[in-house]
Amino acid sequence: MNTQKLIYLHQYFVVPSVAGGTRSWEFCTRLVRDQWQVNMICGDSEIHEIPKDEIFKFFDKEIGQFKLNAISVKYSNNMSYSRRILAFLNFALKSSLEVLREPEADLAFATSTPLTIAIPALLRKWLRGTPYVFEVRDLWPEMPIAVKAIRSPLAIFLARQLERISYRNAAHIVALSPGMKEGIVKQGIAPEKVEVIPNACDNDRFNVPESVGWDFLSQHPELSGGPLIIYTGTLGYINGVSYFAHLASQMKNLIPQARFLVVGSGACENEIKEISHQLGILEKNFWMWPSIPKAQMPGLLSACTVATSLFLPIPEMEHNSANKFFDALAAGRPIAINYGGWQKEILESSGAGISISGNDPQAGAIQLAQFLNSPERLQSAGAASRKLADTEFDRDLLYKKLASIFQKVLNESRSNFQRAEYLVSEKSRLPS
Repeated sequence: MNTQKLIYLHQYFVVPSVAGGTRSWEFCTRLVRDQWQVNMICGDSEIHEIPKDEIFKFFDKEIGQFKLNAISVKYSNNMSYSRRILAFLNFALKSSLEVLREPEADLAFATSTPLTIAIPALLRKWLRGTPYVFEVRDLWPEMPIAVKAIRSPLAIFLARQLERISYRNAAHIVALSPGMKEGIVKQGIAPEKVEVIPNACDNDRFNVPESVGWDFLSQHPELSGGPLIIYTGTLGYINGVSYFAHLASQMKNLIPQARFLVVGSGACENEIKEISHQLGILEKNFWMWPSIPKAQMPGLLSACTVATSLFLPIPEMEHNSANKFFDALAAGRPIAINYGGWQKEILESSGAGISISGNDPQAGAIQLAQFLNSPERLQSAGAASRKLADTEFDRDLLYKKLASIFQKVLNESRSNFQRAEYLVSEKSRLPS
């Protein structure tokens, strides 16, 4: 197979030795395995302290096919919305310069959020003729408008124009959920131009023996002695993780031995800690830990009874494709969520978990307690999660869909180039 060159744009790229979603990492390793030469252009906020040798070692002998270009741009979930937008624009500018410096590329792949990640891909297409595939992880600007991160009519207008231009100029679009695809199609994009490739299950990483979970609990005895319910991920405004503290407070009267653990960081971290303190549950049946590397997550998930995914009751969030949801599937764990949408439908149709009340923690605690008090339901849900992970959401299966899109775009691009060359050749033969 001939080496094909890809510019991969992802502002939040991380590796397994730090916390965060590793979708791009997992795709990169497979692309390199398939003889792609990948130039990853990313921000350095999550990986600036990691030696490059540690990053490159994961590629074993194929290090020559991977280039990491980490651009210095400060970013954190603790930033105000205005500072985050400035960080997005700063990265778009700096990454555009890097993209245009790249001498050769067969294809660009830009993965949002933010929507501004499309800007360097657009410029590369317009100025160098390189086609790009655009991956939509959240519908922008719908999401920031919904949470009032963007309020100015001018800013909303410009964001919608960038969305329209990004979609229409992309050779193909990847959406992470059916709802996201619907939102893209509503913008006038042909359905056949959009492929749904959700977040995936890294079964080789998370399908571990039960002894891994037992070892984890033996190291953290405060979390043992009863069912363990966990939330892992960002503690941002839209996640609404204060709900988890209220859930734990209500559970004291239902299953006193239940334990609740939050693992993550974000803008609402101190608020959640203060609420749990006021409720009198902090370090009694409710614990908070900082983020842990992805590589350590299998032990935690193996130890838990139920994994959760949480969001505020914002309709646009029902289209999300949360990494934590798919990590729980890969670990064969029952799942509880507090929102509707396609993930609720998956849990209900497969039996892999439950959806609890998102507006009423007391009602949610009762629903969760009923689930926890049924060993048969828990065992059946874990088995259903394992089946979904193996049959529908396995990373290798979903990578094949992405690879086929890349190949299709390359074939179309080469065909168009050859057609253009032919027309120029025929025109030169015409008498003047």
